[in-house]
Amino acid sequence: MYKEINRFIRNKFKSQDFIPLHVPVFNGNEKKYLNQCIDSTYVSSIGPFVDKFEDLMSQITNTDKTTAVVNGTAAIHVGLRLVGVKENDEVITQALTFVATANAIAYNNAHPIFLDVDLDTMGLSPNAVVNFLEEYGELREEGCYNKKTGRKIAACLPMHTFGFPVHLDELIKVCNIWRIPIVEDAAESLGSEYKGKPTGSFGEVGVFSFNGNKIVTSGGGGAITTNNIKMGERAKFLTTTAKQPHPFEYIHNELGYNFRMPNLNAALACAQLEQLNMYLNKKRNLATSYDKFFHKKGIKFRRETKNTKANYWLMCIELENLEERNLFLEFTNSNNIMTRPIWKSMDSLPMYKNCQKDELLNTKFLEDRIVNIPSSVIL
Repeated sequence: MYKEINRFIRNKFKSQDFIPLHVPVFNGNEKKYLNQCIDSTYVSSIGPFVDKFEDLMSQITNTDKTTAVVNGTAAIHVGLRLVGVKENDEVITQALTFVATANAIAYNNAHPIFLDVDLDTMGLSPNAVVNFLEEYGELREEGCYNKKTGRKIAACLPMHTFGFPVHLDELIKVCNIWRIPIVEDAAESLGSEYKGKPTGSFGEVGVFSFNGNKIVTSGGGGAITTNNIKMGERAKFLTTTAKQPHPFEYIHNELGYNFRMPNLNAALACAQLEQLNMYLNKKRNLATSYDKFFHKKGIKFRRETKNTKANYWLMCIELENLEERNLFLEFTNSNNIMTRPIWKSMDSLPMYKNCQKDELLNTKFLEDRIVNIPSSVIL
């Protein structure tokens, strides 16, 4: 059966050579905009393409303010600070995620709480959050506190795994009850929707990544989105070294970050964003083709859940068990088809092994079975 899968993937991507997991496509105005940027000499963090990128992102995500930053990790780092996360606070997130999600919490000198995911979305489970807060949560005048540690639970950070939206209505409901702001890690879900509304527009803050392997890339880049104009203005202030406006003096009145996206990267991103709808359609066609093929093989191909529209950034299959997963990974990679297992649970990493967590039953189940398969846009 593995040989049939090999043939099918090679036929889809029309290649007998190495097939990567996800590569960018530069088929629009990328070179034109980059040349314009170079000719203007505005290649750093000030320039018209940065402004254009921020406007395009606000339109795409249906939000009021976007701040362009250097990468998705920086976006989460600042996003958490924007909603009030301080040193020694705690942030609820999922154990099954890319390490940047947890790292950004640690960069704020805060502590992650790792909770389980739902089997259908592979993202943070609202039920797991409810169960945790009912056992450990305590509402005080200043917010929600953890009865076990005595620390404030200052934010909730769900991540839309591979572009599949989490159950946002239920998560928002529980977080509202416990007065916990949501920072929506939409790094992988540009173009995904929940009940007709773009991901990245539900939390107090949304964050995106434009790394080279994302559905849209700026080489390196990220974005912070929000419907709170004042919060958006503060995001721009903090990511521009917290520099006070002045005709010539350098005035900085608090700790800021040199996190602004360069105009050069924004030029690339603008050309990519112009093609987003085409990319989404092409990916949906590939996902449909994969689904039909793997269904005939008795292998579960992961599809979007009810009332959602996934961008199918990285497509994945669910295998029977860990042994089957490893056999599949070994065969495909040894035959020059890149496949990759889902991440290791964050609590298994040495720097996070002592963090508070729940039983993570679904996390362990998915960790043993989920494999990403080649997902590039096919023109």
